[in-house]
Amino acid sequence: MPISAKRTHRLSLAGLREDYRTGAFDEKNCETNPIVQFEKWFKETQTVDSKEPNAMTLATATVDGRPSARIVLLKEVSDAGFVFYTNYGSRKAQDLETNPRCALTFYWSELERQVRVEGQARRVTQAESEAYFRTRPKGSKLGAWASHQSEVVASRDILEAKLSELQAEYAGQDEIPLPEFWGGYCVVPEVIEFWQGRANRMHDRIQYRRKGETEWVIDRLSP
Repeated sequence: MPISAKRTHRLSLAGLREDYRTGAFDEKNCETNPIVQFEKWFKETQTVDSKEPNAMTLATATVDGRPSARIVLLKEVSDAGFVFYTNYGSRKAQDLETNPRCALTFYWSELERQVRVEGQARRVTQAESEAYFRTRPKGSKLGAWASHQSEVVASRDILEAKLSELQAEYAGQDEIPLPEFWGGYCVVPEVIEFWQGRANRMHDRIQYRRKGETEWVIDRLSP
C-alpha cells in the first residue's frame, strides 16, 4: 500500500544547517589499520568532553529485509571487531541470530566526525560475557535479570516489582550470576568509513575495505 502524500502537519527544516570547519582528513596521512585509526579518533573525543562517545547506532535487518535501528554502547574494540552486550531475547539479538549482517554508526558532533562500520556479528564467548558482566554495577546486573527485553509488558509497576524481588533476594550480595539469556556480540568489520565534515559540504570520506584476514584497501569517496 503506497504511503499517503497528504501533509496534515509539516515541519520545515530547510534552513537548519551547519558549515563544518573543525578539521580535515587525508588518506595520505591516515593509519593503515582502521582499528588504530578508530582508536585515535576515539581518544580525541575525550579532549572535547563528548557525552557517551561510545554510543553507536546498531542497524539490523530480518531475513526478509525489514530494518531496525537503535543506540547501543560499545564496550570493546580490537582487531577482532566492535563488542556490545544485550539480552539474547531482544529484537536486535533475534535479528542477528537469523541475519548476522549489520551496521554501526558513531557520530561525534563536537569534532564533526562520523564513523560507519559494516560487517557481521557473532556471539562472544560465555567467558567474555561473564568477565564483562562482573564489571557492571549491581543495579545494572539486577536490571538484566528483571527485564525480558523487547517483550510487551503491561505496566512499569510489573518491572519495578520484579526488580524489588531481585534486590531482596540478593541483598548483601555483590556477586550476581550472569543470566543465561544475556551476553555479547562482536561485529567483525568488512568496511569502515571515516567521515570528516568540511566546508561547502565537500566532506572527507576515507573508506577501508577488508582484503583477506589482515589487509585493508583504502579509498577516498566522493562526498
